[in-house]
Amino acid sequence: MQTYKKVFVRISSFPPSWCKLLAIILFITNIAKAQNVTDRIKVNQLGYYSNAPKIAVVTGSTDAQTFYITSTNLRDTLFTGRLSEEKQSANSSTKTKIADFSSLQKKGIFVVLIPGVGHSYVFDIANNVNQIAAVAGLKGYYYQRVSMPLEEKYAGKWHRSAGHPDTAVYIHPSAASTQRPAGTKISTPGGWYDAGDYNKYVVNSGITMGTMFSAYEDFSKYFDTLKTNIPESNDAVPDILNELIYNLRWMLTMQDPNDGGVYNKCTNAAFDGMVMPGITTAPRYVVQKGVAATLDLAAVAAQASRILGKYQKQLPGLADSCLTASIKAWQWAEKNAAMEYDQDAITKKYEPKITTGAYGDKTFSDEWAWAAAELFVTTKNKTYYDFFTKQKKDNLSLPSWGNVEMLADYTLLRFKDKLPAFAQKDVQSIKQQLTQMADKYISNVPANAFQTVMGQTPKDFHWGSNSDAANQGIVLINAYFLTKHKKYIDNALTNLDYLLGRNATGYSFLSGVGSKSIMHPHHRQSVADGVTDPVPGLLSGGPNPAKQDKCQYEFSEPETTFADLDCSYASNEIAINWNAPFVYLANAIEALQQEVKYSSK
Repeated sequence: MQTYKKVFVRISSFPPSWCKLLAIILFITNIAKAQNVTDRIKVNQLGYYSNAPKIAVVTGSTDAQTFYITSTNLRDTLFTGRLSEEKQSANSSTKTKIADFSSLQKKGIFVVLIPGVGHSYVFDIANNVNQIAAVAGLKGYYYQRVSMPLEEKYAGKWHRSAGHPDTAVYIHPSAASTQRPAGTKISTPGGWYDAGDYNKYVVNSGITMGTMFSAYEDFSKYFDTLKTNIPESNDAVPDILNELIYNLRWMLTMQDPNDGGVYNKCTNAAFDGMVMPGITTAPRYVVQKGVAATLDLAAVAAQASRILGKYQKQLPGLADSCLTASIKAWQWAEKNAAMEYDQDAITKKYEPKITTGAYGDKTFSDEWAWAAAELFVTTKNKTYYDFFTKQKKDNLSLPSWGNVEMLADYTLLRFKDKLPAFAQKDVQSIKQQLTQMADKYISNVPANAFQTVMGQTPKDFHWGSNSDAANQGIVLINAYFLTKHKKYIDNALTNLDYLLGRNATGYSFLSGVGSKSIMHPHHRQSVADGVTDPVPGLLSGGPNPAKQDKCQYEFSEPETTFADLDCSYASNEIAINWNAPFVYLANAIEALQQEVKYSSK
C-alpha cells in the first residue's frame, strides 16, 4: 500500500495526459509479474509485417476487455487496444476474442499481454518477417532427397547417408511388357521421398512439381536470388529450380522409353518400419503404368520445358528432353485412355502384393485438362487447346493430387496476355470464377472466430487440411494478380498466420519454425535419426476429425483434432504435396510484401 501511495502522489503531479500514460505503464508493470506465457493467445509465431494487418486471438472465455503490446520485458507498452466481443467458433467449442493491432507499425520484438490470461509467444514486427518459414519450407525438400547423402554442411545435425540408391529396381509383374518383362532391373534414382514413408509416387509428384514450378513462373525475379544452402546453391540456376530438377530427373526415369507410358510409383512391396533410409534393404519395384501418372508427367515436363529453356547453357538438352517426354506421354495416354492404376486389382492378381500408398485415380478429365493447357502454352499447338476445352469443368475447386485442373486454370491466367483470341473467352470465364471464389473467401472472414480464410466450414478440416489453407492463399494471390486489389494479399496472409500459429491448436504446423512448432511428425527420418528436433521445414497435415490412424487424440472437434504424435499419420504426417502450396504461399507473401502497401480494407 505504501508503494502504491508513493507512486500515486508522484504521478499526480504530472499533466493529466501524462498521468494516464504513466498509470497504464504502472498497471502493466505490476500485472506483468503475475503473467506467464500462454498458448491461449494465438499469434503468427514469427511475426507481422510493419504495414500489414496484425491479428492475435485469445481463446477461452475471459473477462478481459483490454490487451497490450509490450516489449519482451513486459514493462514497455507500445500499444493498447480493446478486445472484440466474444465469438463462438463454428468448428469447435472454442470461444475467442480478437486483438487487432494493425495500426502498430513500429518494428521490434514484442508480445501480446492480456491481464488475467498471460502473454503470447515472442514475435517480430519487421520486413521479411516470414522469410525463415519461406526458406525452410523450400529447404524441406532437400531433406527428402533420395539416393544421395545429406552432408553436414548442408543438412546440419540432420545429415545422413544416401538411403535408397534405386539403381536396381525391379519391374513388377503388373508393369511387365515385352521389352521389359517382370523381374527386369531398371535404374530410377533420385527424387524425393513422398511423405513420412520412403517411396516415390509420380501422381503426388505431379501436383507438387506443378505448384512449385508455378511459384517460380509467378515470382521468378524473387526466386532467382533466393538461396537455401543446398549443394547446387553456387551454380547459375536458382535453388528452387535445382531442387525441382532433382525430382524432375527421377520422374523422367519413370517413363518407359519403349512406349512413353509412366509407372505409377517406385516402391517397396510394403511400408518400411520407423527406421533410417540407409537401413532398409527390401526390394524396390516400379508398378503398373496409368493415365493419371502419365498425364501428370506430360504436364510437368511441358511446364519444365518452357521454364528451363533459358538455361540451355547450364542444363544442355534438358528442356528439349522434357518436351519430347511430354509429347510421348500424351501420345501413350491417348492410346491407353482407360488405363487406371487399380492397386486392389493388382494385389489380388500379382505377387509380391503392393500395399503402399496407391494414389489411385478413377477420373482423368482434370489430368487431361492440365496436360493440355501446359502443352498448349509451351507449344502453341491449338490441338491441345481444343482438348482442354473438351475436358475442363465449369467450376473451380482447390487443387489436390486427385484433382489438378486448377493448375491448368492458373497457367492460362498466367499467360492470358499472350494467348490467341480464340482462348480469351475461356480466360475471362476463369478470371471471373476465380475472383468470385476469392471474394467469397474474404466475405466469410469476419464471421470466423480466428479471422482467417481457413476454417470457414467444418469441411475445411480433413486429411491434409493444411494444404487447403495454403491453396486458399494461392487463390487469393492469383486474384491479386488479376485485380491488383490489396485486400487479396491481406487475406492470403491470414492463412499464413493460421499455418504458423493462429489456429485453434496453437501449433505452428511447420517443423522447426515457431515457439510451439510440431515436434513429433509421422516422418521416419525424424523418428529414427536420434535427433530431438524433427527435420525442419516440413508441413504437418493438420486437423483431421476422421482420425483414420486410430491414434489417441485429446480433442475430436473439426479444428482441434490434431495430435503432435508420430503415430498420428492422419493429422501429423508430412507430404511433398502439402509443402508445395506452403512454399508458394510463404514465398509469394515475402515477394509481394515490398510491392504491396498492405491495407486491411
